[in-house]
Amino acid sequence: MFFVDNQSQFFRPLVSKYRAQAAECLMALYQRCYGAEADYGQAVERAQVVETFQEALVRAPLMADQQGGEEVMELADDADSRFRDTREQANWLVNQLMDAGWLARMVDDATLQSTVGFTRAGRRFTEAFIDDKRRNQHRSRHRNTRNTRNALQSFLAHGEVYDLLDAYDYSERIISDFTDVIEELNERRRALVREMQNEFDVQRATTEFFEFMEQRFQPDIAIRLSADSVEKYREQISDVVRRIRRKPKDFKTDAEQRLRELLPDWVQPGRSVLWALLDGIEQRLKNAADVMLPALRRSLQHFTKRADIIIRQMNYMAMQKHADVAAVSRRLAALPVVEQNRRLDAVASMMARCQVGLMDPDQIRLQDRQRSAVVNHQLMTEPDGDLSARQAVYVQQALDQAFYISQQKLQGFIADRLASQERLSTGDLPIETAEDFMAVAHLISAGQLEDWVVEPTGRHLQDTFFHQRDEFILSRRDITNSTPSTETP
Repeated sequence: MFFVDNQSQFFRPLVSKYRAQAAECLMALYQRCYGAEADYGQAVERAQVVETFQEALVRAPLMADQQGGEEVMELADDADSRFRDTREQANWLVNQLMDAGWLARMVDDATLQSTVGFTRAGRRFTEAFIDDKRRNQHRSRHRNTRNTRNALQSFLAHGEVYDLLDAYDYSERIISDFTDVIEELNERRRALVREMQNEFDVQRATTEFFEFMEQRFQPDIAIRLSADSVEKYREQISDVVRRIRRKPKDFKTDAEQRLRELLPDWVQPGRSVLWALLDGIEQRLKNAADVMLPALRRSLQHFTKRADIIIRQMNYMAMQKHADVAAVSRRLAALPVVEQNRRLDAVASMMARCQVGLMDPDQIRLQDRQRSAVVNHQLMTEPDGDLSARQAVYVQQALDQAFYISQQKLQGFIADRLASQERLSTGDLPIETAEDFMAVAHLISAGQLEDWVVEPTGRHLQDTFFHQRDEFILSRRDITNSTPSTETP
């Protein structure tokens, strides 16, 4: 199962209001580790990961369930109050991603150097964000039909089953590529409808339309409908499949045995794996030619219709620039009444041939205007908190850490003192530093560790640092089997 161990809450960082920041940080770290400019010979330490996250946090905004101006401001205020700066938030995000299973800490056994990197699941899911971000870039997605034919011809000539598996994979990509292009056309068509609100949006939509036609349609879709058309190569691929089916029995038997070894999950009683792969390729080609290709043409037709509407609207707005009714009215108002009547009569004679008619009420439809989403373009700034508040936060953090000692430090303190002897009294432990004082004060908790045993003697000690404390004997657990004491000093 996927949601096991540290992946039980794998998607938790992507469901809070910091989800956009978490995704941006993951993509930035992925580019640093696996991008074109990545240094593959150098491990990434935690400090470098925090610096990468700090740069990404400036670009990523806070997200909310409802995009509104007031709510975005409230989220920004909440972020300023929760984190003092971007470094603290970057450290918090690193811990969250490590707890959820996106990142993992790795230690070099030779140098004992600790580094931070992606887990296998974290890297694969981050690749999805990277691929979605690259969707506007040009990709060669129109060769899968020809690749399917070439792989089948190679399998027919050499009998290598990996060529058949490649052909099966290419045939699946034919359907997925059609789906991607259709979804992209539908998204662009809906974007054109949303942006037809004012002159600026119409001009921008027109520019994007012509860029799409020159950079996306001509090199990709046009080739898919001509050079890499499914209809063009469908008959050739079907002919190669028929020739494979008519191959000698020894050829098909060897291929079937090899496929059963590579694909044990496909093996079923009375079913040939070779025939299943060939039938799957033919069925996918049939679906691509009969279903997906007509759907692509319909989506392209709807998209060009929307573009035609934009061009018409631009022409209408250009004509409106030359019909300034307000300016004409002001000039007429400055003229005498006689001159006004003379000019209005002249215009009326010119418009005598115009016929005024009433519109059909059935053709009138009221449409609700969609609200445009409010996007916060402001970058994150440093908090403007006063000096006293920052000092109070620093003092509180110092107090929280002043009387705390970890189990690792306590175990190291005891190991250093018992390095040359088997048993040691707490009265013989020197107190030279503040860490020694904290270790002696918390020494009773060493009885919970696996390596040490703490035995009370019943005597009380007095010294410079303690008014009164109990005496204990420390020893290794493999020397004595006495039960660890639970008394408190």
